[in-house]
Amino acid sequence: MGIKKYQDRIIYQIYPKSFRDSNGDGIGDLRGIIGKLEYLKDLGVNTIWLNPIFVSPQIDNGYDVSNYYAIDEKMGTLHDFDEFVETAHSLGLDVILDFVMNHTSDKHPWFKDAIANERSLYRDYYLWAKGKDGKLPNNWGSFFGGSVWEKDPQADDVYYFHLFDKKMPDLDWRNPEVRRSMADIAKFWIDHGVDGFRLDAFIHIAKADFEQNMPSHGKKGPIVAEPFFANMPLVQTYLHEFVKTLREYKPDIFILGEAASADIDLAIDYTDPSREMCDTVVTFRYFEDDKSKLDPELPEFGQPLPLKIETFKDTMVTWQKRLQKISYPTLYWNNHDMPRVLTRFAAESEHKKAAAKMLATLMYLQRGVPCIYYGEEIGMESAVLPKISDFEDQQADEFFKEAKEAGATEEKCLSMLSRSHKMAARTVMQWNESEYYGFSATKPWKYGQTNDVNVANEKSDDTSILNFYKSVLKLKKKPLFVEGNFVLADTTDDMYVYKRTLGNSEAWVICNLADGVTKYRVHGNLSDKHIVLQNGSLSLNEGNVLTLPPFGSLVFMTE
Repeated sequence: MGIKKYQDRIIYQIYPKSFRDSNGDGIGDLRGIIGKLEYLKDLGVNTIWLNPIFVSPQIDNGYDVSNYYAIDEKMGTLHDFDEFVETAHSLGLDVILDFVMNHTSDKHPWFKDAIANERSLYRDYYLWAKGKDGKLPNNWGSFFGGSVWEKDPQADDVYYFHLFDKKMPDLDWRNPEVRRSMADIAKFWIDHGVDGFRLDAFIHIAKADFEQNMPSHGKKGPIVAEPFFANMPLVQTYLHEFVKTLREYKPDIFILGEAASADIDLAIDYTDPSREMCDTVVTFRYFEDDKSKLDPELPEFGQPLPLKIETFKDTMVTWQKRLQKISYPTLYWNNHDMPRVLTRFAAESEHKKAAAKMLATLMYLQRGVPCIYYGEEIGMESAVLPKISDFEDQQADEFFKEAKEAGATEEKCLSMLSRSHKMAARTVMQWNESEYYGFSATKPWKYGQTNDVNVANEKSDDTSILNFYKSVLKLKKKPLFVEGNFVLADTTDDMYVYKRTLGNSEAWVICNLADGVTKYRVHGNLSDKHIVLQNGSLSLNEGNVLTLPPFGSLVFMTE
């Protein structure tokens, strides 16, 4: 079993806590997912990526792992997992697991032993430094706010390093025992049928020495010193060794790397087949925020910002062309670390349904590997979370406090955070019209007011977003849309038009990014082309001028 060519993959990302609850405790689980595998097969995907399902105190929703060899009891059992993999494989679906390799939970036995005993073998599994002149070892800041340093409770003036929450200490990948241990964990899950891994935060597994402070330019407090702990040269050394070990164990293992801040040059390094690292990587660089309407009275973090379309175009065409002879980029609009795209792109529009269809056409028919986030295929938006504690984020707490002090109402603060924060994109999958959307009989772990869409209604509606996604993914499987050359047309910023060619086959993908009627002159002879996908009522006059409705799109094709 297994899809041999990674470029043929169509990935569906499941946030397990929010997909389907089978036992009524308000938390999604493996048995809930098993019950919906036929739905995923019917949608047209062929690979399932699960966010972390290992034993965890859930400080960071499973990214703080305390036992890599067991399933968290709220998610089910190892037996449930084996049944999940077996059922998925019987339907032609591959399974990839989120693999947390940069850090563990502070409740992991390695760290507990390292803290309890300075002579512990596991002391060298983590990163430590002494304070300087009664202060922290350096001024580096954590991605989750505050310093990367937390005091060792058992030793004077000694600190451990954590890029994320203080309860998530970073592993020291310089230690060959750490590297061997992580490879052993991956092999264990390969033995349980896993077809690949999504490598979480792999770009952070090597750090600069701790001597160097980040220039502060007069600012007080810790500073996120990304140049010193992201994409360091040794990352490639460790990554190559890790992946090579796994490929010797399972030659067709699929490796999807999370390279959040990687630019195109790093992406080429990470995905060049001759370097034996990742098959493809996810970068966050596709989506630059338009900061032109930032409120200067409020902190930037927490303000909802639209996408900067012109930068998006420049970035996408660069990734498309530079990777053309090397690897395939990931194609995605949504994931668990960002607001849902409809909330960012068409929040105030009356044409959200058309926008969702256009965005799918635009993104997934390009050259690359689609990654669809659960609920995207029915047009789910970020939910409005009712309490500040729902965001589980120190930075959100700070925004809430400062925004209220600046005169914003509590309702406005929650609304802004809900439109900009990742947690509002993690609410439950909406299966039907019943209470809690058929996710559970009990109030879900994360719940807020959201847009009224659901699978049951859309399944029976020929014009639905869900059925449109099925059409897009069916088209995506044609060799032209997998292997074909990509050329982006030079258009105004309210249009996104590209050509795919393979042998004698050709397709034109024409998308209107504007929330209004737009005209576009189609070049070339259309007599031998036929429309294979259409979103909205379109008209074409004798001069080949196409009139597209708000967020309209279509695909012409010759074969």
